[in-house]
This record gives sequence, structure tokens and C-alpha cells, in this order.
Amino acid sequence: MTRDILDDRLLGALHLRALTRSGLRHDPVAEHVAFQAGTLDALMAGRYDGDATIGELLRHGDLGIGTTQGLGGELVVLDGRAFVVDGDGAVAPVPASTATPFAVVCRFAPAVSVPADDLDLAALRERIDALAPAGSDVVAVRVDGRFAGVRLRSVHAPSPPYPPLAEVTAHQTEWAVPEVDGTLVGFRFPDATAGVEVPGYHLHLLSEDRQVGGHVLDARLVRGTIALDGVDELHVELPEHVGLGVPGAADRAAIRSVEGG
Repeated sequence: MTRDILDDRLLGALHLRALTRSGLRHDPVAEHVAFQAGTLDALMAGRYDGDATIGELLRHGDLGIGTTQGLGGELVVLDGRAFVVDGDGAVAPVPASTATPFAVVCRFAPAVSVPADDLDLAALRERIDALAPAGSDVVAVRVDGRFAGVRLRSVHAPSPPYPPLAEVTAHQTEWAVPEVDGTLVGFRFPDATAGVEVPGYHLHLLSEDRQVGGHVLDARLVRGTIALDGVDELHVELPEHVGLGVPGAADRAAIRSVEGG
């Protein structure tokens, strides 16, 4: 008999659960739960076709990041709306019917919200580490404000047969934004989830006017507000023929290479 829950394992304080698509569809929305489509390992191997849709994910979260079907660009979910930034830097709303091979969302309810200013990206991460809700291995991040020295990236969607992600990101598009008002969105995941997710920080940006966005390579927070929410459970929807793998067994250097870190 097919089960919605395929796997159940404990990673520190994080409860990781793998789901079939039907499990994603019927699992109730709960506080401190992040929902994910696909895995980083599968994405790195060139599996850019997913079966979960953006509409399905948005029923479980209003903040998140990822990509769209066929590696169509950098996905940003903010205030319950989904946007994608393509390889030319153009920002567009994402239809609910669009599938995703890799995305993670949560229903954002910040436990921490503090003003901050004059923080480069490394200092911003350190401040988040210091402010993170106690006992939360996974932290959902939202930083609203003015940013300077921003460096962003995205990719042009490859044609099938799909090459591995490392080949695609080797030809990524990067651009600089001197100053912008907007929101950094993303997550901090523990090292033990490497391969299922990106270990450490994974941040995307969307401007206030929804005209600028992308995967964040560098930025400085001029002034703004840091808001954080702790996540206790990660529910992962696995497309057919995609396994959960062994969390924590991924090649960290390969991940840093495709992430631009």
C-alpha cells in the first residue's frame, strides 16, 4: 500500500519528512513547518522537471525561494505571491499552474523583528545567527530595507537533455545594482541537510517595485528590519524517481560552486 509519508528521520532538532505529491496536497498547513518540492541533489544532477506546482506550494507558505520548471530562473515568494527572475534579470509573476523542481516555502510568522543598519552580507549573516530563535536549526529570513552594492545572478533556461546544474551556473548572468529598496528572502539550513537543501544561507532579493531581483551574491544592508521565523519541520515532496538521498552526504564544495559562495 502506498503511503504518503515515505520517510521520517531526525536531524538535530529538525524533523524531516518526505512526502509523495498526494501527501503535499493533503498535509495541513501548520506553524513552524517548511514545505519543499524536490531536493538540491536532484537539481544538481539536472532534474529540472517537477510535479508540484507553485499554486500547491502557496497553499502551504507565503515566503520562500527556489526555481521554476526547466530551471526557468530564480524564484522569490513574498507576501503570498510568486515571482521569477530570468537570465536577463527580468522579473515576472509566476502562474499558479507552473511546476517547480525545487522550491521551499513557509508560512512566515516572525518571532524576531529588529532594526539594523550598515551590515555587509557576512555581518548580516552573523547578526541573524545571533538573533535566531532558540532551538531552531532552520531559520526563515526576511530583511526589508535599503541595500547597496548588490550583486545578483540568474540563469537562462537550458534545453533538454538537461546538463548538470554546475554546467548551467558556469554560464550564469550576473549584474550589479548600486542601491535598491527591497526585501531579502531566504533560509538558513543546518549542514546536516546538505543535498536535501543548501546548507547555510540561501538568499534571493526582490525590489519594492518588483522590477529587480535574483539570487544574492553580495549586498550591504544600509538600513532596514531583520525578521526571523524558526522552522521545526521540513516536509519534502519527492517527484517520481527522486529519492531523499542521505542528508548531509553532499559535496559541499560543489554546492558552494553552484551557489556562488
